[in-house]
Amino acid sequence: MMAWSIGQFLRTTVTARRAFILAAWIAVGGWMTSSADTKHKPKKPAGTEPAGAAVADPGAPSEDFKISDTVDLVVLDVSVKDHDGGFVSGLNQDSFRVYEDGKLQNITQFANTDVPVTVGLVVDNSGSMAPKRPEVATAALVFVGASNPLDEIFVVNFNDKVTKGLPDTVLFSDDLNQLRAALWKGPSAGRTALYDAIADALKQLEMGRQAKKTLIVVSDGGDNISKVGFHDVMGQILASRATIYTIGIFSDDDPDKNPDVLKKIANTSGGVAYFPRKLADVTDICRQIAKDIRTRYTIAYIPQGTERSGLRHVKVEAVSADRGKLTARTRSSYVVADGSVSADRAKK
Repeated sequence: MMAWSIGQFLRTTVTARRAFILAAWIAVGGWMTSSADTKHKPKKPAGTEPAGAAVADPGAPSEDFKISDTVDLVVLDVSVKDHDGGFVSGLNQDSFRVYEDGKLQNITQFANTDVPVTVGLVVDNSGSMAPKRPEVATAALVFVGASNPLDEIFVVNFNDKVTKGLPDTVLFSDDLNQLRAALWKGPSAGRTALYDAIADALKQLEMGRQAKKTLIVVSDGGDNISKVGFHDVMGQILASRATIYTIGIFSDDDPDKNPDVLKKIANTSGGVAYFPRKLADVTDICRQIAKDIRTRYTIAYIPQGTERSGLRHVKVEAVSADRGKLTARTRSSYVVADGSVSADRAKK
């Protein structure tokens, strides 16, 4: 799979071929399923899907359409909650308003189906995590069990260095035994290379076949040894399409704890930062994240009135007369580099 450059990010310059793939995916949640390095578990029994979620039918016919190869398309991964904090599914395109740099945009593509995603479990394996590791590993496996059966999953463990949990010949898996072994790979020792781990995980995400991409980062301390700096990793997050959920299981007396970092990583990418009061709460949090992923909406638009390179700010609003006050969450910003279609138009 081609790596995404800094000018592609969330936004991609869509060729006719890519446009067709995106159309098929948005219309029916289509995906490619043949790979020598990924093992798929059997379909889950009926009733495992979250309530109200529309499950994509792999056999449903796609509807073709064409997009000019000179068009930039921004694709957003959007979660909606009601005033009680419950996930809201079943909304239609007319329920959403998208703004870029304060200007209303025209939604060109929309989907609300439960499609598979590429997911990275990024788990702190420093010395202080040793007593917490069994609970975290169990919670991660609960997440896998509650996820879409066709998700591509990988594990990144980190302490002084970053280690891939799966065997070298396996990029992704959804086999519980294989993922359990990945979560327990290596001893809990050393310090916390959080930024290095996120940077490596973002690279592996782009090797996945699924259009929607997510990281779940679990750590009990702030970074204290990474080669990659905070600003560099934030730039990589802005340049990616990943939604990142963070779970901070800090000790009150930890001098390295930095919850603001986990909040910024999650908020920038459209995810959520969790700080459980009890270690046992991590399992419910992972179950909640799985439900959030499976009920998210996909919204795409071609930017109008914002023809410049650099940082662009995005806001999504959701409204439904019979659902009360709704809160939509997506990434707050993305970057357009020189050489993109919009940037080129701005120079003319």
